[in-house]
Amino acid sequence: MKKNSINWARMKNILLFGFVIIFAQVLVTETFGQKQKPKPRTSVKKTPPKATATVLNLPKVTQIDEAALKNLLKRDGEMSKPLLINFWATWCDPCREEFPELVKIDADYKGKIDFITISLDDSAEINREVPKFLVNMKAEMPAYLLKTDNEEAAIASVTKDWQGGLPFTVLLNEKGEVVYIRQGKIKPEIVRGEIDKTLPIEAAKQIQNTKAN
Repeated sequence: MKKNSINWARMKNILLFGFVIIFAQVLVTETFGQKQKPKPRTSVKKTPPKATATVLNLPKVTQIDEAALKNLLKRDGEMSKPLLINFWATWCDPCREEFPELVKIDADYKGKIDFITISLDDSAEINREVPKFLVNMKAEMPAYLLKTDNEEAAIASVTKDWQGGLPFTVLLNEKGEVVYIRQGKIKPEIVRGEIDKTLPIEAAKQIQNTKAN
């Protein structure tokens, strides 16, 4: 009888232990075993960056041929002014170096002379490098780009003294006569002196007084 009691006690312990194990497994499964439903993704709309368009007011560069160049040289009527022409190109280092002085001359003699620049750049640069350079120089004089298969012949319509190099500067008086040429970088004071010679005495004096002040 005593032996049976011991066996029953052991059996109860085994059953109790088994029940605890089963209960623990169920509890673990309920707590950790279930797959969590993924949280729905919230789609975030990406706002494209606002386009920041910088408008660069580039100066107008007019393309001309030899015939149009000849028309620019005409000095007709009593109201004609001396004409200063500078042939240049963006790829020409001396041209770029002297350009600030040309801009100053244009500012000092504005209204007293006509001043034009004629680029010998490739025609593809008429809306690219040429106007960009001019705007960086703050150049206000009329700008042209010469399109021709024979630059020498075209410039010969201005003067036959061109030796093929750049920069090349030419000054015409009010009658359209060539009174000064410069092959290579200008010497500003010499150019100014030559311009003064083409102006009426009073106008030249006015320029001199302005520079003195």
